[in-house]
Amino acid sequence: MFAETELSDDKFLGGRLRLLQPLVGYRAATDPVLLAAACPAGPGDSVLDLGCGAGAAALCLGMRVPGVRLAGLELQPDYAALARENAQRNGIPVEVHQGDLAQIPKDLRRDFDHVIANPPYYPPGGSPSPVPGRARAMQVETPLADWVAAAGRRLRPGGWLTLICGADGLPQVLAAMGTKLGSAAVLPLAARDGRPALRIVLQARKGGRAAFRLLSPFVIHAGPAHDGDRESYTPEANAVLREGADLLASFR
Repeated sequence: MFAETELSDDKFLGGRLRLLQPLVGYRAATDPVLLAAACPAGPGDSVLDLGCGAGAAALCLGMRVPGVRLAGLELQPDYAALARENAQRNGIPVEVHQGDLAQIPKDLRRDFDHVIANPPYYPPGGSPSPVPGRARAMQVETPLADWVAAAGRRLRPGGWLTLICGADGLPQVLAAMGTKLGSAAVLPLAARDGRPALRIVLQARKGGRAAFRLLSPFVIHAGPAHDGDRESYTPEANAVLREGADLLASFR
C-alpha cells in the first residue's frame, strides 16, 4: 500500500474528478482521459477496464457517463487498492479486481458491453524506469495481441473494444483482431499539427463487418512548438480533457 506521504491529489476533467496518484511511479496523464472520452458507453452499459491502474480511465468514464457500470482489472496490488480508494472518494462505483489478464479472476469472467484498455507501449529492452511500478505499467511485458484477445473474450456479441496505444503497435492490434473483431476505426493522435501521430485510439466491434476507417488526426496542442509553462491545448482537446466531451462524436 502507498503511504499518504507518497501520494499526490490530482485534478482531472477540470477538477471534477480528483485522483490520488503515487508521487514516484506510473502517473496517469492524458491517455486515460482520451481513452474514456472515446468509449461509446451509455448509462446502464457495463464496461471493463483492463489494466485500470489507479482508476483514471474508468473514473473519467464514470464522471462523463453517469449510470455506467464499471469494473477494473489491475495487476499491481498497490494500484488496485488505490483505484478502489479513488472510486470511493469520488462517489463512482467501480468493481476493482487484482489479477493478470492472462488469468482473469472468475468474478470478471462474464460478458461486458465495452472493454477499454491502455496497454504499456514502451518496447522491452533499453533502460527501464528504476521505479518498478512505473516500469511495469509502461514497458511491454504482455504482447498487445494478448490484450486484444483478452478483451475479445470478455465482450458480448456486438460489444465494443476501445484501446489507446503507441502508433507502432497498430499492426499488432489489427492482426490480433482476426475475424472476431471488426468495424474498426483508428484515430491518430498528434501532439501538434504537422507532427507524426505517436499514439492512436482504436475502436472495434465484436462481430462487426463494417469497412475499416482511418480517421483524421486529433491534434492535442496548438502552435508549432511548446512556448512556455502552459498547456496550450487546442479547443477540441480542451473540450475533451477539461470538459469531458466525446472524442469521437464527429465520427460516429
